Amino acid sequence: MASNSRVTIAAHALAWLELARRRGQGSLTSDEVAASVNTNPVILRRSLGDLKRAGLVTARRGTRAGFSLARPAEEITMYDVWMAVAAEPLLALHRSEPNKECPVGNGIQPVLTDVYDEASSAFGTALSRRTIADMLDRILK
Repeated sequence: MASNSRVTIAAHALAWLELARRRGQGSLTSDEVAASVNTNPVILRRSLGDLKRAGLVTARRGTRAGFSLARPAEEITMYDVWMAVAAEPLLALHRSEPNKECPVGNGIQPVLTDVYDEASSAFGTALSRRTIADMLDRILK
């Protein structure tokens, strides 16, 4: 199973946009952000599109085109980032129905749902405690 780096790419992009803002640069092009992330600009634009749809970044076209944060970095949590780019749940049940004739197969889904709900809640709570501003401050130390 491959790791999902979409949240990492999005967090990196947001931190870079915040640093640019702190340095007096209003916006960055997707190519500028992609260079920092060291990824293909097409992949980065997909991530920025997700962040735009979630209201975390704004995009300007034409003269001085680029991306910037849609709200203060102190108000953008890692949970916001997760919700913007993670299309799938953190943990999922079987892709196909387990064998209901088996004692484990018959009862595992409700038990796992409880465990997964608890784990997802803890994950969300942990991500909600960290903002893009917090992360950038730690990066710059």
